[in-house]
Amino acid sequence: MARSQMRRGRSRSTRGLAIRSADNGTWELPRGVLELDEAPEDGVKREAWEETGVHIEVDQLTGVYKNTTRGIVALVFRCKPSGGTERTSEESTAVDWLMPEEVAERMSEVFAVRLLDALDANAPHVRSHDGKRLNQV
Repeated sequence: MARSQMRRGRSRSTRGLAIRSADNGTWELPRGVLELDEAPEDGVKREAWEETGVHIEVDQLTGVYKNTTRGIVALVFRCKPSGGTERTSEESTAVDWLMPEEVAERMSEVFAVRLLDALDANAPHVRSHDGKRLNQV
């Protein structure tokens, strides 16, 4: 599974791209499952465009997150927008660029930490969670 988030260029404040999921109404990162023959970076680009209308350039891996309940591992990358126009899709009912201080207000803990880690210069991070809460080390 690949997850993506983006930050605006240096001339603007750092923000993370988020969607409101059409499935459950929660704010999350654009996400999806890789195709069998797809590189993680290509999957990140595809999912970001499909869910938000934003084209991106992948910068670096910022985190690896394991859901210990479901056995799913998510990769999160820092990316830069490179074109496109923000729009909703079948998978998103809203698209927004969130400031770091807005992330915890809109997202659950397990999604908020991923976006905040992506905005952190000390990446990459490796974390695990049970689907609702981070596991303490």
